[in-house]
Amino acid sequence: MTQPQPKAASVIKVTDRNGNKHELEAVEGWRVMEILRDYRMGIEGICGGSLDCASCHVIIDPKWADRLHPPREDEIDAMDELPLVEPTSRLSCQILWSDDLDGLELTIPQEV
Repeated sequence: MTQPQPKAASVIKVTDRNGNKHELEAVEGWRVMEILRDYRMGIEGICGGSLDCASCHVIIDPKWADRLHPPREDEIDAMDELPLVEPTSRLSCQILWSDDLDGLELTIPQEV
């Protein structure tokens, strides 16, 4: 009888502000902002996910954008305060990690 193999951790593929690529282990149920913050990727999450600051702005790789739930109106309003927004911009505090996002690719923009 074979033993079940431990499940491999799911990962977020991040390009940081300097263009360096990282693969971060992601935790089910955490906000992407929390994962980026804990790995010290330059995301502070100043407001703790209450949509008051937009300091957790990320740009989702276009091939992943449609796989995320669409941004709510309050997220769109918060991003209106940013100096530069891309078509796939999101606030990482609004993306709840689940294993079906394994391999999600995003970029942390220069300006927040």
